[in-house]
Amino acid sequence: MPSDVDLVFKALADRRRRSLLDALRVEAGQTLAALCGRLDITRQGVAKHLALLEGAHLVVTVRRGRAKLHYLNPVPIHEIHERWIEKFERGRLDALRDLKRRAEGGARG
Repeated sequence: MPSDVDLVFKALADRRRRSLLDALRVEAGQTLAALCGRLDITRQGVAKHLALLEGAHLVVTVRRGRAKLHYLNPVPIHEIHERWIEKFERGRLDALRDLKRRAEGGARG
């Protein structure tokens, strides 16, 4: 059984799912119909992508009458950031970037 982190990475691996997350970041609480207008795929395709995003806990839904509203849940992305990105010190990464640029510049010259 895949871990929660595996599900998040799998969900983020597809550009269409990232587009859906971007749309929900810009405007929270969208219906399936509203989200379908953002992608050039069928309603069923969008629904499948949303189901995968929900399974990864990146999207949560709320029922309002007959409407099902979709919201971005940034917590799993934040957890990945804390585990995989934040632990690297900015100063060290900047130094490595600068060293790489100098080395590439020297190799060209």
